[in-house]
Amino acid sequence: MVNRRIHYEACFEDYLRAMGVPYVAVDEAKKALFAGVSLKSFDFVVYSSTGPNLLIDVKGRKFPYTTGTSRRYWENWTTLDDLDSLRQWEEIFGQDFAGLLVFCYHLQGAKEVEHFSVVHPFRGSFYGLVGIWLSDYRSECRRRSQAWGTASVPARQFRNLTQPMAGFL
Repeated sequence: MVNRRIHYEACFEDYLRAMGVPYVAVDEAKKALFAGVSLKSFDFVVYSSTGPNLLIDVKGRKFPYTTGTSRRYWENWTTLDDLDSLRQWEEIFGQDFAGLLVFCYHLQGAKEVEHFSVVHPFRGSFYGLVGIWLSDYRSECRRRSQAWGTASVPARQFRNLTQPMAGFL
């Protein structure tokens, strides 16, 4: 296992190992240059025997995300740069590979487990794991912040488009 500092990515890697899924962890320290343009690297290449191989970018979020007295569920924002880079990686790898955003939700309470079909225990916490095809996310996302260059999918649509992570493996 790669020594990952980001607990969301480390959790997802632990999940892949527990499931016995073949994968390659991408070294975050290395950036690729393609056609003179720097591309943000993704996190994992996961090999599939039933569908396309997966180019996975892990997005870690709290579930729910709380600010003051407000609780937000299904936070799913990402940067436009992440989306564009993953789309370019799909082109580079070719038709046997597809981009997948994996949202690894750090569950903030025991009752949050009921929202997920795939829950993975990791380092004394629980994480809910869902995936969404890059193409689906891109077609439904809306600009969230111009200043930060972020986008997100409305929560209801997001829930309809995601699948439990096990469904992709």
